[in-house]
Amino acid sequence: MTFTPHYRELRAELETLTTEAFRPELSDIDRLPTLDIARLMNAEDATVPAAVAERLPQIAAAIDAVAERMARGGRLLYAGAGTAGRLGVLDASECPPTFNTDPAQVVGLIAGGPAAMVTSVEGAEDSRELAAEALDALRLTPDDTVVGVSASGRTPYAIGAVEHARRLGALTIGLACNAGSALAAAAEHGIEIVTGPELVTGSTRLKAGTAQKLVLNMLSTITMIRLGKTYGNLMVDVRASNDKLRARSRRIVALATGAPDDEIEQALAATDGEVKNAILVLLAGVDGPTAARLLAASHGHLRAALSAATGSADG
Repeated sequence: MTFTPHYRELRAELETLTTEAFRPELSDIDRLPTLDIARLMNAEDATVPAAVAERLPQIAAAIDAVAERMARGGRLLYAGAGTAGRLGVLDASECPPTFNTDPAQVVGLIAGGPAAMVTSVEGAEDSRELAAEALDALRLTPDDTVVGVSASGRTPYAIGAVEHARRLGALTIGLACNAGSALAAAAEHGIEIVTGPELVTGSTRLKAGTAQKLVLNMLSTITMIRLGKTYGNLMVDVRASNDKLRARSRRIVALATGAPDDEIEQALAATDGEVKNAILVLLAGVDGPTAARLLAASHGHLRAALSAATGSADG
């Protein structure tokens, strides 16, 4: 095989990345008993939350900016390649059942398209243009947020998405796992979770992937809390689309109201199964249509709707 100057440059660049660093002290890991390897891996994973904790102020600032735009009707869009792209798609796909969001409200874009979720699409991550085309197909607006996700912080697809989104006036966030990354520099909000070298050299689906998952959990979940998708720590906008979620809906109404089962069933029947509306019916003593109007007037914030219905400042 002939190595071109491009590949020599790429190899040299990879050797500067913390996530790609070789750990000679682990060079005999394949000779260890399985339990010892598991202990090593678990100890490595335990360092990730501390790395995330160091960037909580940046994460919180990004979340507040996202929530402000989503409250105006904007969308949250993730863009990445490989593991990073899959994690974005996963986080986006969990929002409709968890928070009753429209599937178009939180979207995951992965280099190579949907097929790349299960099969590697070679070369797709190297194209800034593919990222721009994917965003153009979604008709990006200034109220939208684009989160580029890349462990290395140098993936062209993620950087291209952020650069294109920023040119169009959208909010941009760059999530990487190396310091001084091009992705974080390209974004309005750069978040660099430095997780260090991996147990298996270069396998950034490990600690780096875990860090990305934790941050994406925060971005979507806390944004939804800010948007009124919870009541306290109760998931009151859950979509009861199967038996488990229907049982969970009833339990959430019970926890929020303390009402007996028969009253909970009546309230859910009066509100077409909408948990938030049923809670308002029970706590404020209003009917289903009134609950819907109060929630609409409060932009879906249950505490505000309760305050409006009862005259209490606590909600």
